[in-house]
Amino acid sequence: MRNDSLKKRYFYKLFANFITFGASFFTQMIIPRGLGPQLYGDYNFLTNFFSQVVSFGDMGTSTCFYTKLSRRPNEKSLVSFYFYIVTVISLAILIFAVVITVSSAHGVLLPDQKFVYIYFAVGLCILMWISQILNNMVDSFGVTVPAEKTKMVQRVLALIVIVVIFIFNWLNLTSLFWYQYAVYLSLGAAFIWIMRRHNYLLKLKFVLPVRKILYYLRDFYNYTHPLFMYFLVGVIVNTLDRWLLQIFGGSFEQGFYSLAFQVGAICIMFTGAMTPLFTREISIAFKKKDTVQMSKLFSRYVPILVSITAYFSCFVAVETEKIIYITGGEKYKAAALATAIMAFYPIYQTYGQLSSSFFLASDQTKLYRNMGIFFLIAGLPLTYFLIAPRSMFGLNAGATGLAIKMVAIQFVGVNCMLYLNAKFLKISFWKYFVHQITNIVFFLFLAFFASFVIDRIVLPQGINFLKLLFAGMVYTVMVIICGYFLPLMYGLNKSDIRNFINKISPVNLTKNAQS
Repeated sequence: MRNDSLKKRYFYKLFANFITFGASFFTQMIIPRGLGPQLYGDYNFLTNFFSQVVSFGDMGTSTCFYTKLSRRPNEKSLVSFYFYIVTVISLAILIFAVVITVSSAHGVLLPDQKFVYIYFAVGLCILMWISQILNNMVDSFGVTVPAEKTKMVQRVLALIVIVVIFIFNWLNLTSLFWYQYAVYLSLGAAFIWIMRRHNYLLKLKFVLPVRKILYYLRDFYNYTHPLFMYFLVGVIVNTLDRWLLQIFGGSFEQGFYSLAFQVGAICIMFTGAMTPLFTREISIAFKKKDTVQMSKLFSRYVPILVSITAYFSCFVAVETEKIIYITGGEKYKAAALATAIMAFYPIYQTYGQLSSSFFLASDQTKLYRNMGIFFLIAGLPLTYFLIAPRSMFGLNAGATGLAIKMVAIQFVGVNCMLYLNAKFLKISFWKYFVHQITNIVFFLFLAFFASFVIDRIVLPQGINFLKLLFAGMVYTVMVIICGYFLPLMYGLNKSDIRNFINKISPVNLTKNAQS
């Protein structure tokens, strides 16, 4: 099968994520508002807990599978073997959930949570994990374009369903879980259909010879065993972060932080689309020992992807109060500061995803593990200090405190990874460090200016939604104009701008439509 080019696959993902952005924005207006801070906090506490358990069970095997499948897309026995791995991990996680519910452990690990929602959460997290694996398989086979077309349709239908649920006042924890089950089951089924339609996943033999199984076990073990301690520490620390917030702040603070996290997560949708594609290209270049191509990929895509994230993040940071009011309502007013801080998290998450993709695709798993463990452990005392009550030597900062910790640790850890990547590729670390700082300052200035113009001059008495909409339009126009005159600010050059203008010219659009 002919694979689509990297640019074509990415731009389809990017366009699909524009649809996702709109759908997610409206969904985030509905779910937090419909559930309220307490139930919304409980939902996110449970799903976060079991997402960490699934992440530990995965142990990096999904990344290993994706990396190897990208290099050897026609190796059907590899897909069959990983089916074994997914089955074993899923059963182990289900058994773990049963053990903690039948014992007294659930009262400690999952305080004030009902059994039915615990089982709902574990099943949903497994389903989300499998759906992500199937999504990565689509990317590794190079058939991203039809998958993204299907995802766009699926997300629009999902939005319609959640709107209907909300309008008829059916939204509660039970209906939300069933809704999410339907979303991810339909998504997984769509991925399987697309792969089979393009002649992948055909004639798979799930009964493999012992010799083949042992070969893959050794192969996966060599890749993932350095990551064991990293995932173990990661699960413990990330779970403790949310557990401490639940213990010291309760479900309301959990709900405030969850909303802040979800608003921030919307900002990374556009660059998150590139991560698996970037990993695939780095894996292929590493297999060929082509460090020049690896350096080109890193230098070409990292600055522009960070700029795209900063464009959204800085606007969200400036317009936090309006966004909180629109999404959650007055009940979430106390989440404003946490949301403003968490808006910067996606910028460094973008750097982190792309840098970690480089480490994993180039088999530097030991170095990745050691750095990850160090920063995870270093962040835990900071979490306690920021969240614990003053009577226990803390600042009692609740959701805001956890947001500060997340951004601070991400900033330091990501720049350490960036330094090592730059050293390996023989490119300038300081170029990227200065770029990330100037990017943030630049976009914040434009966002503040747009907000000032709309709030104080154009619509001083307008409603929040209109203010946000027009501020976004003014901000975007300024970003586009600055991009034309200062393309280096976004990691682009004049030839990139000229090529883009040529592609969207009426003549070329007509030619593309005819072809």
